[in-house]
Amino acid sequence: MDVTSDPSAPWLIAGLGNPGPEYAMNRHNVGFMVVDLLAARIGGRFKRAGKAQAQVVEGRIGPPGPLNRRVILVKPMSFMNLSGGPVNALKDFYKVPVANIVAIHDELDIDFGTLRLKLGGGDNGHNGLKSMTKAMGADYHRVRFGIGRPPGRMPVADFVLRDFSSTERKELDYFVDRAADAVECLVIEGLERAQGTYNS
Repeated sequence: MDVTSDPSAPWLIAGLGNPGPEYAMNRHNVGFMVVDLLAARIGGRFKRAGKAQAQVVEGRIGPPGPLNRRVILVKPMSFMNLSGGPVNALKDFYKVPVANIVAIHDELDIDFGTLRLKLGGGDNGHNGLKSMTKAMGADYHRVRFGIGRPPGRMPVADFVLRDFSSTERKELDYFVDRAADAVECLVIEGLERAQGTYNS
């Protein structure tokens, strides 16, 4: 199904990460970074989402007219491993079809800064995706933001919970900006167009 076939349905865009200032610049928190930028673009500020353990911004993306989309930007505040609960609760509250949900997350098996967009699939060991899939099935969109593999014998858990390196930080803003562009393209123009433009 082409998700743009029901333009009236809202989109729920979940940036995955861990709450708290100590995690803010971790590789695992790149999803938060992207939704923070999307919120800034639409002039919104995150606020607590009622009973759901999350922060949300509601707004619209796209030009005036038929390509304008209603979006709910989400940062689960439950810690990464439990992301599915808050996202699923908000899906039900806003009546969002699963196919109109986007998870933005870090991806170990892709080089730093590289993007891959897809619909459905496995979780590849990512605990945030694992939690979302358990809560609502796997048929949601993913914007996979490459962080590369850990150097040497560094455990994966240590790597993802460390801040981006000083070298990476020089390019990070550019790549986060590009990921936000990719999300907007996905929501407005559909997966195929977004993949053709941003998958590399």
